[in-house]
Amino acid sequence: MAPKQKQMKPTPAAATPTIAIEDLFTSLDRHIQRSEFNQAIKVADQVLSVAPSDEDALRCKVVALIKNDKIDQALTTIQESAKKFPVDFSFLKAYCLYRQNKLEEALESLKGLEGSTETMLLESQILYRLGKVDACVDVYQKLLKSKIQSLEINVIAGLVSAGKANEVQGVMDSLRVKATSSFELAYNTACSLIERGKYKDAEQLLLSARRIGQETLMDENFADDEIENELAPIAVQLAYVQQMLGNTQDALVSYTDIIKRNLADESSLAVAINNLIALKGPKDVSDGLRKLDRLIEKGDGTQSYKLTHGLDLKLSTMQREALYTNRMLLLLHSNKLDQARELVTALPGMFPLSVMPVLLQAAMHVRENKAGKAEEILGQFAEKFPEKSKVILLARAQIAAAAGHPQVAAESLAKIADIQHMPATVATIVSLKERAGDIDGAEAVFDSSIRWWSNAMTEDNKLDIIMQEAAAFKLRHGRKEEAARLYEELVKSHGSVGALVGLIQTVAHADIEKAETYEKQLKPLPGLKAVDVDGLEKTSGAKPVESGPTAGIAEAYDAKTKEKTKKKRKRKPKYPKGFDPANPGPPPDPERWLPKRERSSYRPKRKDKRAAQIRGSQGAVAKETATNVNLKSTQTSSSKGSSQNANAEQSKPSSKSSRRKSRN
Repeated sequence: MAPKQKQMKPTPAAATPTIAIEDLFTSLDRHIQRSEFNQAIKVADQVLSVAPSDEDALRCKVVALIKNDKIDQALTTIQESAKKFPVDFSFLKAYCLYRQNKLEEALESLKGLEGSTETMLLESQILYRLGKVDACVDVYQKLLKSKIQSLEINVIAGLVSAGKANEVQGVMDSLRVKATSSFELAYNTACSLIERGKYKDAEQLLLSARRIGQETLMDENFADDEIENELAPIAVQLAYVQQMLGNTQDALVSYTDIIKRNLADESSLAVAINNLIALKGPKDVSDGLRKLDRLIEKGDGTQSYKLTHGLDLKLSTMQREALYTNRMLLLLHSNKLDQARELVTALPGMFPLSVMPVLLQAAMHVRENKAGKAEEILGQFAEKFPEKSKVILLARAQIAAAAGHPQVAAESLAKIADIQHMPATVATIVSLKERAGDIDGAEAVFDSSIRWWSNAMTEDNKLDIIMQEAAAFKLRHGRKEEAARLYEELVKSHGSVGALVGLIQTVAHADIEKAETYEKQLKPLPGLKAVDVDGLEKTSGAKPVESGPTAGIAEAYDAKTKEKTKKKRKRKPKYPKGFDPANPGPPPDPERWLPKRERSSYRPKRKDKRAAQIRGSQGAVAKETATNVNLKSTQTSSSKGSSQNANAEQSKPSSKSSRRKSRN
């Protein structure tokens, strides 16, 4: 038997030298200081392979992943470490959820933490993104006690977003900062001026912000493209101010230049596109839709639509809503009703706290000639959300009035408590009720407004206007006693001349003596002499009485006109060169201005019938003609004989041609 082979024992591999954990942390710190986050993640993993429960290494890894924009991996690391080790990463978890736009979950993650400066700053940002700007401003007010650098920039931004632009100057005075201390603060302060309608002041401050920004960024060695990108929000806001000041052409050029250069950040570019579409209106619908389609795309899962380039995280709720609203309006203008219907169905879920989706739904129904359905959904929304019902009821009234439903329109306007008794609203409601034939309802509107203004304690009281119109309305509809009572109250309380005239006209129908009594209170017109009524009735008409300086002016004017007419002289007519008026010759043709074919002397040219027989190329003409003529000469028929007898002139050329060809 062959001897058994000896099995070789594997030799152990050379042991790798272990690196001290202190050296690994030194290397980790160096990579983080140099912003080399990929290397920092690798070194953190080496530390965790030696000490898996090291809290500092875990924290460094999570921060490096966040800095490297690997938010999903950072959140996964936090969740896995929370299962294995008792490490509290609530703040970092909240920040990761904030970056993923899971704002409610992020706010929930912060609830158990103490109110440190970092926690309050993150909480304010989450509240700002959620649109809870009042709560955001409250957090900033608490943070003002902390000496945080450049905190005033965020405070002013929060106040503007919360609709508290009037408080901006007071906060800046309390913080002892100037608007021009930085270009960011100058920009935010200019936004507060825009909210207050001070566009000229805002324009000057925006120009200062752009100049300060250019100087600051150039000192920091930014490239020209980077500077333009950083200052893009200022450029867009300047264009918006020009638009609001009425300089639409300048604004149009600015928006177009920003979009063409494409050097702005995504959010500024989106705002510029939206404002340009709003400025153009329905003029260039296809171009507007093309631009918006680059920003809006179909979503997946729960979201029906979403914005590209991460704009959902960068734009505010109001800005995102404006983009979707303009796209919806463009779809309606371009008659793309299927796409519009799909979009308007998704909007209530995207903006549940806004009134715009229901307004767009009503617009969609009106576009489909379903005004009744539009009135129904607007009425239901107004009942469900009475605090947001003002604009809804105004829209409902407009739709109903245009659709020929005056009673619904009047009912909608009457529900708006803020403007219910204003003169313009009262006049509109009365007019609508008159159109609907509800005279008693229109009178009740006037009576209700008179009672309201009688009890109103305001400086600008409109009681006299309402009473004057109510009296005229009652008089117009034959309710003279009530009209006289209103006129009499007006005369006693306000001494109105118009009311006195109305009272005299009204009372004269029933009580002549009372009318004459009031007539004596009218002041005589200056320059009007006594008029003999009996003599006036006998004349054909009253002549204007000219007295005073105007009569002299009229007489002087008449004298001047007479002198001018005397000075006019007849000028000899100018004749053409060489024309003798004594011997004018034959008269010109009265039809000389007409085209030749429309004149009576026009005779059209006779068409050559032989030309119609010529077909094909030049070389084929003679051959085909000769063949046809030879065939005709050999052919005898009664039709040919009859044609020769009928027309001798046509037979001669045919015989010549036949003879000519017979010689050949």
